[in-house]
Amino acid sequence: MIVRADHVAGAAFVVFGVAIFALSGDLPMGGLSMPGSGFLPTLVASLLVLFGIVLCLRAAESAPLADLDWSDVRHAVLVILITALAIVAYTRLGFILTMGVMLFAFLTIGERRNLMRAAAYSVAATLIAYGVFAKGLNAPLPIGPFGF
Repeated sequence: MIVRADHVAGAAFVVFGVAIFALSGDLPMGGLSMPGSGFLPTLVASLLVLFGIVLCLRAAESAPLADLDWSDVRHAVLVILITALAIVAYTRLGFILTMGVMLFAFLTIGERRNLMRAAAYSVAATLIAYGVFAKGLNAPLPIGPFGF
């Protein structure tokens, strides 16, 4: 059997979905009229497992894993590293500061965009997201050491 790219991706989605099941298993499910905090993770995990299996079953249509071009792996690792640092900083620095710095890093380091435009976009996108989630949806977002 030839291992194909979709075999690996599908298996990764299944493993990730099972991990979400395991980590969110103690959250209450609630009901359809009043879903609990475990409803959405269970739904997402179920869809990840389902689509991962479908991807594995249709893997014959994808390229063999050995034939993939890995020239963009540095960019992918950079995105993963910036995201991991933002996850670590999120509860310590708060939503606004972490998301602003993360977007700025993506645009300047990862995409090599103009510094001023990247800064303007990062600030605007972060403030819009904060307005939508914190003010519009009343979602509790972490507040950083500077009070925002």
